[in-house]
Amino acid sequence: MTDAAASTFRPWTPPRRTQRMNLPHFLWQSWRDPLQIWSQAHFTELYIDGASPLGKTLVVSDPVGVRHVLTDNAANYEKGDLQRRVLGPMLADGLLLTEGEQWRRARRIMAPLFTPAHTARTAEAMDRVCRRRVEGWRLEHGARVLNIDSEMSGLTFDILSAALFSDDLDGDAAGFEKALNHFLAVGARISPLDALKAPDWIPRLGRVASGGDARFFKDRVDALVARRRARIEQDGDAPEDLLTALLSARDEEGDGSGLSDHEVASNILTFILAGHETTARTLGWTLHLISRDKRVADILKAEADGWDRSAGALRDLHWHRAVIEEAMRLFPPAPAMIRQALADDVIGGYAVKAGQSVLIVPWVIHRHEKLWDEPDAFRPERFLPENRKSIDRYAWLPFSGGPRICIGAAFAMQEAIIALAEILKVAEVEAITPVEPRPVHQVTLRSQRTMRLRLRVRRDRPVAA
Repeated sequence: MTDAAASTFRPWTPPRRTQRMNLPHFLWQSWRDPLQIWSQAHFTELYIDGASPLGKTLVVSDPVGVRHVLTDNAANYEKGDLQRRVLGPMLADGLLLTEGEQWRRARRIMAPLFTPAHTARTAEAMDRVCRRRVEGWRLEHGARVLNIDSEMSGLTFDILSAALFSDDLDGDAAGFEKALNHFLAVGARISPLDALKAPDWIPRLGRVASGGDARFFKDRVDALVARRRARIEQDGDAPEDLLTALLSARDEEGDGSGLSDHEVASNILTFILAGHETTARTLGWTLHLISRDKRVADILKAEADGWDRSAGALRDLHWHRAVIEEAMRLFPPAPAMIRQALADDVIGGYAVKAGQSVLIVPWVIHRHEKLWDEPDAFRPERFLPENRKSIDRYAWLPFSGGPRICIGAAFAMQEAIIALAEILKVAEVEAITPVEPRPVHQVTLRSQRTMRLRLRVRRDRPVAA
C-alpha cells in the first residue's frame, strides 16, 4: 500500500494549549473535559516532569517508561485515590479498582473464564444479537438516520446480556443506558474537591446527583446474582454462562474459596462499564471514521461479504480488526490512567518519590509525534498484519498493559469485529453533516453531542448476505 493510496482523513482534534494553566482553570477544565488539559508539549515530549495542580507529577509517554510502570515494576504502582473516589460508588470491589491480594485472587479466579476458547464460544450468540439489531433497522424500507450512541449502547448491552448472562438482563437495556449516561455525565466527572484531595465527608454534588444511578445498578445486579445463585443451589439448572461460572469458580491456587455475591455483583458492574460502554463507544467512533472514508468503507464491505459468519473465519477479517484498532488509537476508550508510586523509583532517568502520581495517557501516547507517522490521520493500514510488528506494544494501550491488562480484551475485540461486519454486510454508512462529533472525556471517550449517521441498504450486496 503506497502512501498516496493510504487514508488521509483527519478527525476533529481538540485545541492544544500552549500556556501553563492556573489552578482555577485546571479545576474547571478537569470537570468540563480533561482532554483539554494536555498541552502541545505533551504530544512532542516523551516525559513531562514537574509541579501541577495535582502536585508533583510525571507524565510518561515513552513506551520504555510505560512498560516499566505497567509491567516491569508494576508492583510499585497502584491506581490512585482519584479514580477510586470517582468510580468507587459503582465499582468499589471489581477488578478495575481493587489492589493487592484482593485483586490477584479475583483475577486468578476469573482468568480461566476469558481464555480464547471461552471467548470463541460466545461468537455465535454475538452474531445472533448483531443480526437481530441490524434487521430491526429495516433498512430495506428506506434509509434511516440513527442515534449511533444509543444504537451501539443497546447493541453491546444486548451482546453482554446474551453472551455472558443468557439474556437474564434482557429488557433492562433502556434503563441501564439511561442510568449509565447520567452517571458518566454527572457522577463520574472529576470534582474539584477530589482533585484538591478534600475529605470524603464533604459532599460532591455530582455524586449526590447520581446516587440514584448507583442504586439502580446495585438493585438490578444484586437481584440478578440472587436469582442465579438460587438456581444453582436449588436445582442445578443454571445456564452455562459467565454469571454461573463466576458464582461457581474457585481459587484453585489459593484456599479454594470462591467470589462472594458482592464481588460477583461488583465485577458484573465492571463488565458493564468497562466492557459494554467502552465497546459501544469504539463502534460509534469506528462508524464515524468509515462514514468519512469511502475507500476504507468499500474495502470493509468486500471483506464482510467474504465472511461466512463462523468464529474461525474472524481471524481473516484483517481490515476489520485494523480499522477498529486504528479507531481505538484515535479515540482510546479509556483516555488516561493514573498510577501512584508506593516507593521511590526512577523512570527514564526521572526520579519518582513515594506517593507521587504518574500519568499514562493513551489520548496523548496514541497521537504522539515521536511515536506515530501522521498521528492525527486515520490510517488503518498501520495495523494490518504486515505493518503491525513495527508498532511498539506500549505505544498502543486501549486495553492498558501488563498484569492489569483488560481481562475482556479478546471478548471486546471479537464483538466489535462481528458487529462491524454484520452492519457492513447490509448497510452503507454515511455522514449527514460536515460538522464532526467532538470527543469529550467522561471516564470513557464519548461524543460531546449525540452522534448521528445515515444508514441505507447496500445496493451492491450479494444476494446471500
